[in-house]
Amino acid sequence: MRVAVTGANGRLGRALIEALEEAPFTGPMGPIAWSRPELDLDTLTADTVGALIARDRPELVLHAAAWTDVDGCARDPELALRRNGEATGAIAHACAAEGVDLAVVSTNEVFDGERTDGVGYGPHDATNPINPYGASKRRGEELATAAMSAGGRGPGILRTTWLYGPPGNDFPEKIARAALRARDAGQPLRVVADEVGSPTWTPDLADAIVELIWEDALIPEPGAGPAVHHLVNAGRASRADWAREVLRQARIDVPIVDIGLADFPRASTPPRWAVLEPTPLPSGEPMRPWRDAFAHAVPALVRSITGR
Repeated sequence: MRVAVTGANGRLGRALIEALEEAPFTGPMGPIAWSRPELDLDTLTADTVGALIARDRPELVLHAAAWTDVDGCARDPELALRRNGEATGAIAHACAAEGVDLAVVSTNEVFDGERTDGVGYGPHDATNPINPYGASKRRGEELATAAMSAGGRGPGILRTTWLYGPPGNDFPEKIARAALRARDAGQPLRVVADEVGSPTWTPDLADAIVELIWEDALIPEPGAGPAVHHLVNAGRASRADWAREVLRQARIDVPIVDIGLADFPRASTPPRWAVLEPTPLPSGEPMRPWRDAFAHAVPALVRSITGR
């Protein structure tokens, strides 16, 4: 199978390329990497995507490219809609016209986070984004579904949450660096405790997507609507819980003081409850607990913050 990955140089795109290179179904040519400048969300049209499809002849496109700067999206909602909404629609129109399957990576932020029953959001729960990033990603889901369903086969929608992984500059690295600064200043580290989600390591997410492809479970049957998959590492944590685990595994001794979202003003309003109920994988095995996954990320994190 010939698989193209958009945003191949991004956090998830890199992990997908690595996982697909090891997958038995991609063949000796391996995956197809699409990234800037040939695939630019600011200038993307169905025609430019059609030209890439004609050149590379993929059977499946994994659309991982996105503008994930949630605060940037809040400051420029129209740009967010163009990059995360209209660009996704253009890719879907090109895929539908050429008979190519499409899976779109989306986010927990299509939900409002107001759930209080302790249950993660399921694939069929009603969406209700409360910030421009979530609204732009929901628009991408809608446009992809409309275009692909009109072509006879819906898209795969892959929602996840709180991604981290290579090349760094993610939540664990930012927390670790902030903790070192706090330690040097003789101060505690203040971290939000009333925002809860499921930290998800990109290599694990990429492996789950490869499993869905391998078992022919990623894309819905002809005539069906979208196949929505919620893919996250098992378990949940507040931002403060996650920060404590980062410091524990990285062996940084700094006290953490819990604060509320209201005490940490930012341009975007994140959903307080960012937990997704994971959909079963074909193997029947869930993605591993988030703490176990994070343990595999720690050596690279320590090298990054210490320089050795």
